[in-house]
Amino acid sequence: MDASTPGQLIIAATPIGNAEDASPRLRRLLAEADVVAAEDTRRLRALAGRLGVEITGRVLSHHEHNEQATVGELVAAVAAGSTVLVVSDAGMPAVSDPGFRAVAAVVEAGLPVTAAPGPSAVLTALALSGLPTDRFCFEGFAPRKPGERARSFAALAREPRTMVFFEAPHRLAAMLADLSAALGADRPAAVARELTKTYEEVRRGTLGGLAQWATGEVRGEIAVVVGGAPEGVEVSEADLVAEVLSRVDGGDRLKDAVAEVAQAAGVPKRELYAAALAARSKG
Repeated sequence: MDASTPGQLIIAATPIGNAEDASPRLRRLLAEADVVAAEDTRRLRALAGRLGVEITGRVLSHHEHNEQATVGELVAAVAAGSTVLVVSDAGMPAVSDPGFRAVAAVVEAGLPVTAAPGPSAVLTALALSGLPTDRFCFEGFAPRKPGERARSFAALAREPRTMVFFEAPHRLAAMLADLSAALGADRPAAVARELTKTYEEVRRGTLGGLAQWATGEVRGEIAVVVGGAPEGVEVSEADLVAEVLSRVDGGDRLKDAVAEVAQAAGVPKRELYAAALAARSKG
């Protein structure tokens, strides 16, 4: 550490299952960093033990519940000349894991930020799915409430890119059933679980078939990959209204959401606005 010059923030990817995927650079950073900010400090120390690495720097708990409070401490450490390493339980920090706020704050402070890339559940699931990879989007975890989840999926009915989601095993069947209802039972998809682990499995098929399969017991960490909408797909007024309401739930003004959805779908704004108002009045 040199207080006369700023240090740097490094976000580092950790193995998503197989410890052998850890890079030599990750091993070195874990051993040399002045501060290691970890999503779960116990898992961090367990990983270090499997890698045969001794962490000599200060270990700081940095997770979704205290991320806002600890960001200032990380920025101050970088400003004081420390090398601050941010790791999540698995994969790349800031992607459905803590890290985004730290990166944004350090960038805003004009301090150095870099990354030590590595394993990614998103990219691994996408590559193994057998679905198009030239254009894709990451949707993270779907809403837990059934109504919000259905509206969210309806808003994706016309999405042409391959979509990647994360989901908990106990919600997988309901998620796939809602995806099947919104996007069509014959939409191609894949469910990847326990990636890089002993019981890795990738199920490929249609949303309807996968939804039926998932009614049985499915365990492990799960990523769902769904093919994009085919060209020329027709979308019903109900789907368009659901997309509008999903955008409103996300903070858009109703008027703006209607204008954007109507323009993209090539339908009259006035009719879509009236339909959205009617849907809102019904709750």
